[in-house]
Amino acid sequence: MIYLDNSATTLIKPKEIIKAVNDSLLYYSANPGRSGHKASVKTALKIEEVREVIARHFNVSSAQNIVFTTNCTHALNIAILGSAKQGGHIVCTENEHNSVLRPLEHLKNLGIIDYTIAYQSTPTGITVEDIKKCINENTYMIICNHISNVNGSRANIKNIGKFCQENGYIFLVDGAQSCGHEKIDMQELGIDYLAVAGHKGFYAPQSIGVLVMNDKYRPEPILFGGTGTNSLELVQPKTYPERLESGTISTPLILGLGAGVKFVEENFNDINNKLDDLTTYLNYELTKMGVTSYTHPENSYGVVSFNIDDMHSNEVADILNEKYDICVRSGYHCAPIKHKALGTLEQGTVRVSISYFNNFSEIQRLIYAIRHIKKEHEKDFSRK
Repeated sequence: MIYLDNSATTLIKPKEIIKAVNDSLLYYSANPGRSGHKASVKTALKIEEVREVIARHFNVSSAQNIVFTTNCTHALNIAILGSAKQGGHIVCTENEHNSVLRPLEHLKNLGIIDYTIAYQSTPTGITVEDIKKCINENTYMIICNHISNVNGSRANIKNIGKFCQENGYIFLVDGAQSCGHEKIDMQELGIDYLAVAGHKGFYAPQSIGVLVMNDKYRPEPILFGGTGTNSLELVQPKTYPERLESGTISTPLILGLGAGVKFVEENFNDINNKLDDLTTYLNYELTKMGVTSYTHPENSYGVVSFNIDDMHSNEVADILNEKYDICVRSGYHCAPIKHKALGTLEQGTVRVSISYFNNFSEIQRLIYAIRHIKKEHEKDFSRK
């Protein structure tokens, strides 16, 4: 089997992550922060180590700015719903996932906020000029998908972050597809909130995410319950990250994520050089054979979306799966506005998403399969 659906979740996990998860089950299974005995304290200290690793990775001032969530969607919901401002206005982009669009639509339907979608004026991604067109007097937050999960479009978050800092807008970045592939310095880029998906670019297990916060803003909680602190009080504690982390956090997944961040840091150049090479090669070969690619040649971050003539993307993906044992994703990728912008609402797209653990021969086999699918489709069409 050739697995090329790594934007949904990475299949192959480095041995370091597997060991960290296994060690957590053997040595760190006590509930962190819930008891004063040594087993609980030992686990809590290990969790704190991971917070520090993540804080250093994204250059935020304190480990207390690291909030563990169940996934990237959860992190985005905390930032969006926890910062909602009555009568306010939010700008997002055509590249947003439903994990942004649905919370925004929910707030809009409640009559709390309104929002505007910025469309990209360049083929490579969203610019600050695209954002500026959508600002109004009630704007308080800019939400920006860093790298599109549909076709790899990359937003210029440095210029957008500078614009947000200069004008007092909260800047929330969806880093689901970029964290692990891009060096993200939150202070340098002016990012206030960064949503992280651990199971993608950091190769961690599923169901672990992070909301990384800079120092200027703090969202209100959207989930309430036990935190292990201030247990006699019926209101949520004021201190962060506990204020946003109700319920038992998942030590195995958090330690796996910590190991994943270290793995990426140690192999960063090799990972991204390989992704660049494989993405560029695939995109070039698709274009050469007359397949429609929706990924710009400059956006070489491991995501390539394409269609074969008038074939529905689901049909192509099914053939790749059943005949060639190649796993890709078809359809709309939970990003309806992006597909509207691409003009692919009828077909969807076939998305190939590459991992560090893929290789050149696997991409060659994919190209071979696509070439044969196209030829067979053209034969069928000529017979009609």
